[in-house]
Amino acid sequence: MARWCHDSDGVIIGDKTTVYARPLARLIEQLQRLPGVGPKTAQRLALHILKRPEKEVEALAQALIDAKKQVGLCSVCFHLSAEPVCEICRNPTRDNNTICVVADSRDVIALEKTREYKGKYHVLGGVISPIDGIGPEQLTVQALQRRVSQQTPKEVILAITPSVEGETTTLYIGQLLKPFTKVTRIAFGLPVGGDLEYADEVTLARALEGRRELD
Repeated sequence: MARWCHDSDGVIIGDKTTVYARPLARLIEQLQRLPGVGPKTAQRLALHILKRPEKEVEALAQALIDAKKQVGLCSVCFHLSAEPVCEICRNPTRDNNTICVVADSRDVIALEKTREYKGKYHVLGGVISPIDGIGPEQLTVQALQRRVSQQTPKEVILAITPSVEGETTTLYIGQLLKPFTKVTRIAFGLPVGGDLEYADEVTLARALEGRRELD
């Protein structure tokens, strides 16, 4: 993130001589906190926002506040939801005999785009990463084990990004759930380290179709 040097009239970004009015500088600084947004992109977005009608900007600000206040986690699968139980869990047409375990809500969205998977989900909230201080206790692993033991689905599909941390998580959960049900993992049509959310629908669909039982 760029360095911010405050003076009485504005803010200078880094070592450049461009000076912004304080409110604009604060907007640029906050936009840079978003993932994938650097100084130039933040500046472009901020200037674009300033050019829009006031009502449009107010609507954007209100949408941000509403989303933060109203969107939480589903009490069943931990996917993002504005209700205590998300739409997927409430949908009576979804297959209760299959639970697909993913690391993040973004993975649910990616898999839903394939229109191939008709079961339920469980979102872990991350992957096991000891180096980052993330163990099973920091994830929804216990809730998953409890859910599987109580609902006894016919199959649990592990659809976790094939990275070192993803492999650790897959193997751990696989061993944890084997006493209760059949555990499979999606096929490795995905590149190692490639996030599910960036894979195309065809690749994800084939990965689901080619899943195999965990050893």
